[in-house]
Amino acid sequence: MAAGILIGALYWYRRAKGQSDLLLIYLGALVGGFAGAKIAYLVAEGWLEWERPDRWLRWATGKSVLGGLLGAYAGVELTKHLTGHKKSTGDAFAVIVPVGILLGRVGCYLNGCCLGKPVVGVFAARDMHGIARWPAPFVEGAFQVAVLVVILLLQRRGVLRDRLFFLYLTAYGLFRFAHEFLRDTPRIVLGLSGYQIIALGMAALGLVMLRRRTKSMLATPARIEHP
Repeated sequence: MAAGILIGALYWYRRAKGQSDLLLIYLGALVGGFAGAKIAYLVAEGWLEWERPDRWLRWATGKSVLGGLLGAYAGVELTKHLTGHKKSTGDAFAVIVPVGILLGRVGCYLNGCCLGKPVVGVFAARDMHGIARWPAPFVEGAFQVAVLVVILLLQRRGVLRDRLFFLYLTAYGLFRFAHEFLRDTPRIVLGLSGYQIIALGMAALGLVMLRRRTKSMLATPARIEHP
């Protein structure tokens, strides 16, 4: 997590080039991300751990990537509103977010959290207790690498300009909803985990904003540069 924050900060500092409002926007993303990560964890599964003797430690350390993304988005929008920043910043976040989550999943593997369900077969990976599980951190890491490559290619070709973050929200939300069936997380309603419900909401938000931004850009006449 620390590595992801540091890399993101360096990338954003180089992009800001002395623009204080952009640095404030990154700070807003961090604050919103941490708040959203904690709230989503408590809503999705934290409340189920009331009877556990180590509940205070779990509540203090538990967090959700999905909630972090939504919280960061809210933090960015609020900060942009307060600073009066009008330009889109989503394409930059679409590049640094997959890198941060990829590093976070490395931490998940090293610390034995965010595990997959017990399985058998060639794809199984043993946890610290020797139980063969679905390699959830590896699979999600592979997804982050793949989506980062796609985003960089689209960015280079100018495709979906100013909409890449919404594309990421949609893609990751759908991926997490499907992948959650193979993760060892508590089911709270209709056989779904709280994270699946959040993932569907995130995918819906990304799709709605992607369509809204595309419609807005198509309705805006292209600027013509005069000599």
